[in-house]
Order: sequence, then C-alpha cells, then structure tokens
Amino acid sequence: MDNLKFKSMLIVLILFSMGCTKVQYIFEQGLGQASLFMNARENNKVLEDPFIPDKTKEKIKKIKNYRAFFYKYFKKKERDHYKKTTLLKNDAVTYLITASPFDRIDPKKECFPIVGCFPYLGFFDKESAKEYKRNLEKKGWVTWIRPVYAYSTLGNFNDPILSSFFRYDDEVLAELIFHELFHTIYFVKNEVQLNENLANFFAGELIPMYFSWSPEREQKRRKSRESFKSLERQVVGLVKDLQTRYEKINGSSRSIYQKTLTRFLKDKFFPHIRSFCHKKNIPLKKCYPLNKKWNNASFAGFLTYEEESIKIEKLKKVLQLNLLEFLKYLEQKDKEYEKTVDRKGFSTFLFTPLD
Repeated sequence: MDNLKFKSMLIVLILFSMGCTKVQYIFEQGLGQASLFMNARENNKVLEDPFIPDKTKEKIKKIKNYRAFFYKYFKKKERDHYKKTTLLKNDAVTYLITASPFDRIDPKKECFPIVGCFPYLGFFDKESAKEYKRNLEKKGWVTWIRPVYAYSTLGNFNDPILSSFFRYDDEVLAELIFHELFHTIYFVKNEVQLNENLANFFAGELIPMYFSWSPEREQKRRKSRESFKSLERQVVGLVKDLQTRYEKINGSSRSIYQKTLTRFLKDKFFPHIRSFCHKKNIPLKKCYPLNKKWNNASFAGFLTYEEESIKIEKLKKVLQLNLLEFLKYLEQKDKEYEKTVDRKGFSTFLFTPLD
C-alpha cells in the first residue's frame, strides 16, 4: 500500500472514531485556520502597501527583529513563522471556552488524536463559541469564555503575524512573539499547563536580553514581576481554599455550591486580594483578580496557566543553568522520559528533583 493511501485510510479511521461532534468541530476550526493562512500576505507586500498605516508597518518590522533574535539565541534553524501577515476583521483571533463541574474546580478535557488533550476548546467564530458554551451549560457545566489576541499552531504550521498582536506595546509584543515561537522549538504532548508556563518563563527571561536593560531596569522589572507572581500565588492558595470548602459540602445541591462560591468571593477572596494589592503597592486598576468574574471554570482556566510557573523558576535556580542550557536540559529530560516505564506524566518526572 502506498504512503498516501495509508495516510488517507488512517485519517478516515481517526475521524470515524471521534464521532460527529468532534469531526464537525475540527472541520469548522480547520476552515477558520485555513482562512488565516489564505488571507495572509507576504510581509514585504504589506510593507509596500500605501494603504497600510505606518504604525502597522512598524509593528511588522519589530516582529521580524524579535523573530531573528529568538532563533539566533537558541541556535535553532529559522522556520517560516511570521513571514506573512493576516489583517483580521475582529479584534480577537479566537475565543476560548473553559468548562468545569459545579461541585469542583476541574477543567473539562477535550482529547484529539495526535495532538492530545486540552483543558479548553478554541473557536475562531464567536457565535460558535457561544453556542458551544450554551450547550455545555444545558448539560450542567459551569463555563467561562474569553477572547484571545495571540494564537499559534504550536509549530505545526507556519503561522502568520495577526493584526490582533498590534494592540500591545513593544515589550509586551516581544514577549508575546518569544512565547509563541518557544512552542515551535519545544512542546510536550498532553502537557498544556507545562507548555504554557515554560513559554511564559522563557519569553520573560529573553526580554531583558533583547532590550539590553541596565541592571537597575532589570531589577525593577523583576520586582514588579515578583509582585504579580506573589499575587498569582495568592489566587492559587485561595482556589485551594474554595476546593476544600466544596469537599466539606460534598453531595449537596447545586444551589448550595453556588451559595458557597458567592460567600467565598464576598467574604474571603476579594477582601484578601484587595488587602494584598494594597500591601504590595499594586494599583487597584492593575490588581486584575478584582476585575474578573470568577466561577469554577474561570478558576480552572487560571490554574491551567499559572500553577506550575513557580516550580519552573525554582528548578532553573536549583540547576544553576543559563537559559540556553536550561532548554537543553529540558530536551534531555524529554529523551529520558521516553525511556521510562512508569508514565505518570512528564511534569511529575521533570519536577521530581524538587520534591
């Protein structure tokens, strides 16, 4: 059997095994992704277009520089990511839906062949996202929807620059590009939380290098980031407190769980966060937990991205490696993990030295 026929049959078998709902989802998101590619224009063409604003052109030029710096630093062969630009009709490129049961904080996982499982689903079409959200709620799930302005195919395709990137200032934009490009050089299957936190960590470490900050400027930023990391740790601790409260009322009606959440937010969560931000001199406008609508799903979504970041920083510090050496260490641990018999998850394997 030739390779093309084998791949075709494999795809058919995979789609058949998933059921109609997931096939429809993949088909719709495939169209959305195809649209991003089809509407992408070569950067040089965009830069030559007299109808494109100068501010947009400047952003594209800066992204080109960020990209070159990234691959040179990690000594990786440049890929064709961000060599084209797609100008979107909407502010956001996609919309993420996270769902959780009403009686615990635990993200609903959606699994797909090859790419693995994810604690959320993304939709290019906002109405489709809302429909999926409504269907989940009819089945009893608690949901959370949020717009996403940065998106990548995790190295599977050559992603274009998206006009939604241009909302960010230079430092945030650089960190965003470094984050998304990190997925193209390192990605662990079925480890969404770890992948996101690693990309956040590496991108954040590259910023002072790229902008050649003075020691004073870098120290100021590190203090600011540490304040926000401390804030994140406060949220994580409070979520665990809420989870404990849920366990104490195990088996109660949904209304009891809702009352427990409402009372927790009013009497514990918001007062504690407000007090903490005041203590750390974080302006209330930047004290973001106060400005979010929290439920089990949004708490679950928060934990997906933040919970392991502390372990990553601690691991690098314990190993006393520079950033490039740390990446090589991760790659080596990946190879070691592939040879292990007891597969408890790469995160557990990676952070064992810290236990």
